[in-house]
Amino acid sequence: MTPRSGARERLLGAAETLFADQGVAATPVDQVLARAGVAPATLYAHFGSKAGLQAAVLDARLARWDAAWAAAVDAAPDDRGRLLAVFDALDTFARGGAPSRWCTFLATAAGAPADDATAAAAIAADTELLRSRLTELAGPVAGDGAAELAEHLLVVVSGTLAMRLRPGPTPPSPAAAPPPRPWCPASSRPRWGGRPRRARWRAGRPG
Repeated sequence: MTPRSGARERLLGAAETLFADQGVAATPVDQVLARAGVAPATLYAHFGSKAGLQAAVLDARLARWDAAWAAAVDAAPDDRGRLLAVFDALDTFARGGAPSRWCTFLATAAGAPADDATAAAAIAADTELLRSRLTELAGPVAGDGAAELAEHLLVVVSGTLAMRLRPGPTPPSPAAAPPPRPWCPASSRPRWGGRPRRARWRAGRPG
């Protein structure tokens, strides 16, 4: 690693830690520079601006998360395990020292103005990764209902991350739950012939 590339990595590491601890808006550039031990010109040469540095931090984190999740999928023994490997990957990623109390991408989106292009691009990229991979992995489990099941799991993943902010014991990973019943998409679930269940029961009563 050259001194120039070493400075870039120090800036990324310093910014990721400080942004996670304090938030982007509350972290001045001078604090990032002091922690990384570099001059202002080095930051602007590598990233152009504070927003450019933030975007690079988020891109690097997404790449690490992608790799951690892919490794968990590869280690899973069967289709169900590969689908639920996202929860094992979340635990592994958190234990790996990645600085964040819950989800960096959701936290970035929540703390940024609605028109913040950097935050919008980051949450869009993370969401697309989650949605597309969950849909792909749900295929062998749910067949035609893969996309619907993926949306349900995306909600569970988001809730699992949010629960890390709440006090109390750590909730068990959904991956450790008993095997579910076979997935049945909403479009193929049995209906009551267009009439509410209670109405059918009353209609069948004598008298």
